Amino acid sequence: MEPIAVTADAEEFTCNAYLVVGDATTLVDAGTMPGVEDAVAEALAEADADGLDRVVLTHQHHDHVGELDAVVDRFDPEVLAYADHPHRDVALEAGDEVFVGDEACEVVYTPGHADDHVSLVGDERLYSGDVVVYNDGAFSDGSFGRTDMAGQSRERLIESLHDLLDRLPDTVEAMYPGHGGVYRAAEGPDSVREVIERATERAERREPKYPDE
Repeated sequence: MEPIAVTADAEEFTCNAYLVVGDATTLVDAGTMPGVEDAVAEALAEADADGLDRVVLTHQHHDHVGELDAVVDRFDPEVLAYADHPHRDVALEAGDEVFVGDEACEVVYTPGHADDHVSLVGDERLYSGDVVVYNDGAFSDGSFGRTDMAGQSRERLIESLHDLLDRLPDTVEAMYPGHGGVYRAAEGPDSVREVIERATERAERREPKYPDE
């Protein structure tokens, strides 16, 4: 089943939170949209799914975990995260295999934007969090996570993008990023790999991503 962006109707700043129904029904990130638990419940009912099995966090910036308490209180899912968190049940490590819906995904450690950032790489889908996105305020066809705030590193993010490309199967057809639009190769001019390569080339220029940086 296609991932459902349960924060699509948010009126406040939030990440994209994706509900993926399957044998391991999973929410990738929780976002900051008040009432996201209701949106999840509605999507589960429409999909005739029994419940939410797990939440996987790409990283713990506030816009990705702000409503995690509400999600946990409503559904009591298992929480998987790289860094420690009061709700964490499973500590993720690079190279782990995690099922997202029905798809087995490799956990790829991708810091730079955040020290605890991971991406989830399946055979068909990539959940990239904030390390790479398709469109944002800087670029419209392949962009990278910001690295101008305390604790962030452009150099480490560049390494992470290369690590991600090394682990990315050529069969990946869609990228589900933490912000901006979903990119599907069938609907666009490039493969997912080409989008990430373009984002990497832009990051490697080492120029400010935004004019006010």
